[in-house]
Amino acid sequence: MYVYRRQVAVEKGIATLLALALVLWVMGTHMFMQAAEAANLTYIKDTLSNSAPSETSNHTIEFLSPTGVTAAQTITVVIPSTFTGSSSVNEDDVDFEINGTDETVVDGAPGAAEWGLTWSGNTLTLTAGASESLASNATATIKIGTNADAGGAGAAQLTNPVATTSYEFTVTAGTADSGQYRVAIIDDVLVTANVNTTLVFTITGTTTAVTVNGSPTTTSEISTSETLPFSTLSPNVSKVLAQHLSVQTNARNGYIVTVEQSQNLQSSTGADIDGFSNGTYITTPAAWSAPTNLISDENTWGHWGLTSTDYVTGRASEFSSNTWVAASTSPIIVMGHTGPSDGATAGIGTAVVGYQAQITALQEAGDDYNTTLTYIATPTF
Repeated sequence: MYVYRRQVAVEKGIATLLALALVLWVMGTHMFMQAAEAANLTYIKDTLSNSAPSETSNHTIEFLSPTGVTAAQTITVVIPSTFTGSSSVNEDDVDFEINGTDETVVDGAPGAAEWGLTWSGNTLTLTAGASESLASNATATIKIGTNADAGGAGAAQLTNPVATTSYEFTVTAGTADSGQYRVAIIDDVLVTANVNTTLVFTITGTTTAVTVNGSPTTTSEISTSETLPFSTLSPNVSKVLAQHLSVQTNARNGYIVTVEQSQNLQSSTGADIDGFSNGTYITTPAAWSAPTNLISDENTWGHWGLTSTDYVTGRASEFSSNTWVAASTSPIIVMGHTGPSDGATAGIGTAVVGYQAQITALQEAGDDYNTTLTYIATPTF
């Protein structure tokens, strides 16, 4: 009995050793086979310029190959068939960079210092020329679309699929390295907002001794937002008054400000001070001139007009220094801008409008000459 038990123990030990050897042999073989398999690309991504369904988009594919690519070997990018347009993409639409440096890409078979580009369906293949390679762990970048600018301006792009989901691409570098990545096609996000319209139009008076738009005659009276008091006019002496205008608006297409009079400066007796010049009511700005004082023509006994420091872009006849037009019952543009204004910047949001009156000794007497001016600010949103 003792001998039998010992023999069994020995046999069990041998069986255990055989089993362990078999396990080690299997594991060693498996580990060796694993070592011989292809390596994964250690870094891979694809940046799209537009991820909306059915829209054209650029692709910027970047990856690192642990093994690299040698002469005559290839880099392939397998693009899902739901991305269309590859048949229109040629070497002008594809750039290949290694560590940020552009490589020469040609259609078809490459020369020694070139990479050859071919398409097979939706598979893009770059073949290294005899003196070309991709070093181990060098950064490789493939650009497809209008982002390709080396050797020619890219024009053709791939078109995204209709369905909103993610799609798998496969990149293979040389004979050893490969990897997969996904891009997501998603609907655009509509962002909406509302911005309230704004318009602040302010009129303020000016003090005395203010020069208006180059006029040699400075202001002689204090004006307010509602009054322009010329007071007593003396023959052959011009008088100037002014008002400061300010416009603040967020109107995209800007604004204009016009002014019009209700009538000529008129007294209760019916006498009037006509429009510049000599009652001709000129609309093209001209240098100031005195009334001519013809006894036979009451229109020449006195006149008044206006000027502005704002040279309105787009108006047929702009004010320049010391030029004037007649005050009129028709709107006259005295201020404007083609975009939003801040109410503070000269020529954009502020202007000074000057009014000048001059009479001769023949102008009829009267202590109540008056008219009403109406300013209108019109923004275009």
